[in-house]
Amino acid sequence: MSDLSLSRRVAAEALGTALLLATVVGSGIMAERLAGGNVAIALLANTLATGAALVALILTFGPVSGAHFNPAVTLACASRGAFSWRHVPAYVAAQVAGAFGGVATAHVMFGEALFSASQHVRSGPAQLVSEFVATFGLLAVIWGVSQHRSESVPVAVGAYITAAYWFTASTSFANPAVTLARSASDTFAGIRPIDAPGFIVAQLLGALAATQLFRWLVPSPESAMRASKAATTTHEKTA
Repeated sequence: MSDLSLSRRVAAEALGTALLLATVVGSGIMAERLAGGNVAIALLANTLATGAALVALILTFGPVSGAHFNPAVTLACASRGAFSWRHVPAYVAAQVAGAFGGVATAHVMFGEALFSASQHVRSGPAQLVSEFVATFGLLAVIWGVSQHRSESVPVAVGAYITAAYWFTASTSFANPAVTLARSASDTFAGIRPIDAPGFIVAQLLGALAATQLFRWLVPSPESAMRASKAATTTHEKTA
């Protein structure tokens, strides 16, 4: 990969992640202001905006960078040989920087302080298990759909995150960069900085578990071919 190609991919990751966070935080602020204290309505509005934005952003930036927007996804892709480990630091740095940029943009649009430590408590075993499940499911969807219907990944990911907002107690952050950036937003979408490390560990463990399971459950075509050749060789030797 040339330096120019990498720079384009990194720029796409930064911009895509920034727009994602602007959507998450901005729609959270708008929803809270308009919902009149009805948290369910606010969460529904936040959910729909996030799911729709994910589909649009993956379709937009997928052809350029793969549209990871998520360090857990980047690390999982590298662990399966679908992405070079040499480029992981650049991707992760771009995702984190983009996430904070998106939070700052949302705050400016709604007249909030550029950054402010969140006071939104998200602690306890239920929250951590939720983040494990949310990220496990996200990677399961990516690995399962990408093998046989790769063109459907944007819709599948958007649909899954939309659902996971509601079936997880944590409202499905499922992304270390998102978690870090949302800790700097004292709004509807925020998370206390002290709660962020636990979320990130749970997310990485969920991504690892899904990646390992789907390595066996839905092997890549290359892995399946290698396994088939090995089985054929073993059969010929024992015949």
